[in-house]
Amino acid sequence: MKYPIGIQTFSEIINKKCIYVDKTEIIYKLTNESSKYIFLSRPRRFGKSLLTSTLESYFKGEKELFKGLAIEKLETEWIQRPVLHFDMSLAKHADVERLNELLDLFLTRYEQQYGIEKSTKSPNTRLANLIIEVQQKTGQQVVVLIDEYDAPLLDVAYNQEVFEELRYTIRNFYSPLKACDPYLHFVFLTGITKFSQLSIFSELNNLNNVSMDDAFAAICGITQEEIDTALTEEVALLGEKVGKTPQEVKQALKENYDGYHFSPNSPDIYNPFSLLTCFSKKTIGAYWFASGTPTFLIEKLKEFAVEPEQLERTEAFADEFDAPTESITSIIPLLYQSGYITIKGYDPEVNLYTIGIPNQEVRVGLMKALLPNYVKNTNASRLMVTRLYKALCKDDLDEFFNLLKTFLGTVPYTENTQYEGHYQSLFYVIFSLLGQYVDIEIRTPQGRVDMVLRTATRLYLIEFKIDASSEKALQQIDLKQYPERFALAGLPITKVGVNFSSETKNIESWEIK
Repeated sequence: MKYPIGIQTFSEIINKKCIYVDKTEIIYKLTNESSKYIFLSRPRRFGKSLLTSTLESYFKGEKELFKGLAIEKLETEWIQRPVLHFDMSLAKHADVERLNELLDLFLTRYEQQYGIEKSTKSPNTRLANLIIEVQQKTGQQVVVLIDEYDAPLLDVAYNQEVFEELRYTIRNFYSPLKACDPYLHFVFLTGITKFSQLSIFSELNNLNNVSMDDAFAAICGITQEEIDTALTEEVALLGEKVGKTPQEVKQALKENYDGYHFSPNSPDIYNPFSLLTCFSKKTIGAYWFASGTPTFLIEKLKEFAVEPEQLERTEAFADEFDAPTESITSIIPLLYQSGYITIKGYDPEVNLYTIGIPNQEVRVGLMKALLPNYVKNTNASRLMVTRLYKALCKDDLDEFFNLLKTFLGTVPYTENTQYEGHYQSLFYVIFSLLGQYVDIEIRTPQGRVDMVLRTATRLYLIEFKIDASSEKALQQIDLKQYPERFALAGLPITKVGVNFSSETKNIESWEIK
């Protein structure tokens, strides 16, 4: 079986007989039952470009490519419409001059294709003229597809001067789309972030953002149902390679790549890039995070001083997801749109979402990116994490803390180490890097637990103190009767008190019970 890793062209996937999970029923609904102007936001490597390419083949009436797919029975006309497809991902890292060169290249290609005389006018005027001329020459309204509309802006959003120059150019280029309404059949834009419509699309205020609509939640990505039906052979082959049963493979895939939700009632969505790469390489690894993290995201994480445990469970109202990216006052919309956090629950009575990190792949990747916020020199951290993991697997906490104390004593710290929350965050990052379930500030009938760590064999309740004693930390667990809260976990419980020294900025002592 061929896997379409890196292939974003629908016709190539079909002609090469690669795996294609059929999304054409949802595509038919999008193009026939929704509005004329549509915007869809999804994280990177989530199939936006493939979706755009599929729309291009559909609107061009390439019926033979859809043989055996759901849309073959739904579509009866297969009208061949002219399609103008602009892939703005080619403008990543571009300055204004390079962006204008690319727009000229796009426009010249279509002007030559339709026998339209090239104009020396501005890109927006040329686009308007192109749409009108193509409609008149073909007798069919035009389809405009703009893939990754925000690509030129993502890596410069923290550089206000460059951002404004690029935004002005892009806004002008997109501006004719509303004025050309009589000549247009369908307009579709994809992107990662939601830059404000007023600043980017100018007068295009009739754009329908379907990014959080239940009907289109599964249009990109792969659902659990699709794994259980269309990908059973791939699950079995992976199981043979790694020595696991199909059920064990599914559980591992769910833990690593599942967990995305893009609407209040979204099904579980798997990251398609990671899932298919895993099937191709026959190894359950970290693929999506390793494929690149936007510079803008890292800059914003630092700017907002995000504590890593805050990413695991927080709440947000619906309008926060739609905040203009260029003027955000919270990190939530950017993290959500970029795929680092996702919807975990929804309360319709108050329109409130619970959001968190989707899966293990993203959690470990994020913690690696955030570790330098707590330990400046991370060159030796990978080897140490491996040793810590082995100690934890043996339930040998004495060895674990001895290793950690030695490690922390050899690296310089960042600032802000005078409060318990710093060490709580540090432990959260380390335990997450070890691939363990960890949570903080867990409420109980009697109070809170600083940290809860769950391994395959044991539940650890951990309390932190600074310049006190590990015995006092342990007593706090006893006094507050924390273990009663976790009796249903079904695992033996170990209580751990840890004391840090503000002078040495290291672990001073620990007690285990």
